[in-house]
Amino acid sequence: MLFRRWFVFLAAVATPLTAVVSAQEEETYEFQAEVSRLMDIIINSLYKNKEIFLREVISNGSDALDKIRFLSVSDEAALASKKELEIRISFDKEARTLTIADTGVGMTKEDLVTNLGTVARSGTTNFVEAMSSGEAGGDLSLIGQFGVGFYSVYLVADKVRVKSKNNADSQHVWESAADSNFKVWKDPDGDTLGRGTEITLFLKEDAGEFLDQDRLEDLVLRYSEFITFPIYLYKSSTETVTIDEEEEDAEDLDSEEEDEEEDEEDDEEYEEEEDDEEDDAPASKTEQVTTWNWAQVNSQQAIWARDSKDVTDDEYKSFYKSLSKDSADPTTWIHFKAEGEVEFKSILFVPGQVPFDMYDAYHTKSAQLRLYVRKVLITDEFEDLVPRYLNFLRGVVDSDDLPLNVSRETLQQHKVLKVMAKKLVRKALEMLRKLASSGESGDDDDEDDDSEESEESEESE
Repeated sequence: MLFRRWFVFLAAVATPLTAVVSAQEEETYEFQAEVSRLMDIIINSLYKNKEIFLREVISNGSDALDKIRFLSVSDEAALASKKELEIRISFDKEARTLTIADTGVGMTKEDLVTNLGTVARSGTTNFVEAMSSGEAGGDLSLIGQFGVGFYSVYLVADKVRVKSKNNADSQHVWESAADSNFKVWKDPDGDTLGRGTEITLFLKEDAGEFLDQDRLEDLVLRYSEFITFPIYLYKSSTETVTIDEEEEDAEDLDSEEEDEEEDEEDDEEYEEEEDDEEDDAPASKTEQVTTWNWAQVNSQQAIWARDSKDVTDDEYKSFYKSLSKDSADPTTWIHFKAEGEVEFKSILFVPGQVPFDMYDAYHTKSAQLRLYVRKVLITDEFEDLVPRYLNFLRGVVDSDDLPLNVSRETLQQHKVLKVMAKKLVRKALEMLRKLASSGESGDDDDEDDDSEESEESEESE
């Protein structure tokens, strides 16, 4: 429906660019569009929530890191300029800027013009196609698909500045205010990045919430907690420091003149005698000191991407508690990989305690499952994939080839979803059946023990 509206819009503003006259006097025209108007449609029509921009930028950074890591397999010198593979987020409240930097593959001047200057052109898709058609080949699990995620930054920013350094070129700067033009120039500061990309957002007046470190940390944990590479946030912390007043008094005394009159010395001796009668504890005072440090936000691993044989029970329990915010251990879980018409990995948990509101608003509640695509959160609202009677389940589902809308916020109606739903339900019932059978066997063992004890007591009698 969204692309149909774009087609109608583009058809309305179409103007003749070239005409090809055939033998039947037919003329062929190419569509033209008002760029600023088209950018406005893309930015404000694709995404429902402004906060999505951070997910998109981090996903782009993750793709860039994956690219350089892939290239380093065949070229060890690819990581020579910078060994660390990471993403760093910082903000400046006074300048109202938010900066997201990665140490990925970076972009040349040509890449900046081509990738950022062409709407709906995905540099990630082009990279995958080039690698797939080349001799190296390889299995790349990259996130970018549509080539419009970058422009979500204009949901919160009036202007965006991108600095990028690729191993094959010097450092360049790209800048635009989402109008009909953009600027590119060689960075006069030289090579300050080493390698990678730094995106600086000049935030709008109503986007001040993204200058709050707690808000930024919550968004990273929500959407990008399981990104493979470490994500650091430049955070402030306040500490209470104790200052000894005796040291300050000593410094003051040293600065005074040494030739004082004798009567003043007598007064000092008298005061010291009075002080001895008082509490001997040295006087001290406290002071609040603010320090800034880089702190890693995404410490949790995506254990569903690993083989179930390589994951310990403690890791499953820790992951469940992090996912559900529950203090109790899960009763049971199932970890599986589905293959066939649709491929996905999933972990389903049964909570250790029955939710107190399990039967409240039964028909409006849905299972608390999270949908990820390549470890990036898409939605946590499952309404059609799992029936209502399984709404107590907790867990994750991760797939690489789900039918997503361009915004990656909603699922398209597709027969693949029905296949996925059947597999999820089948695995959930299999897990519950095993739980029930283990419970029955445990009850049988208890009954056998009771019967043996009764037999022993009868024999003793």
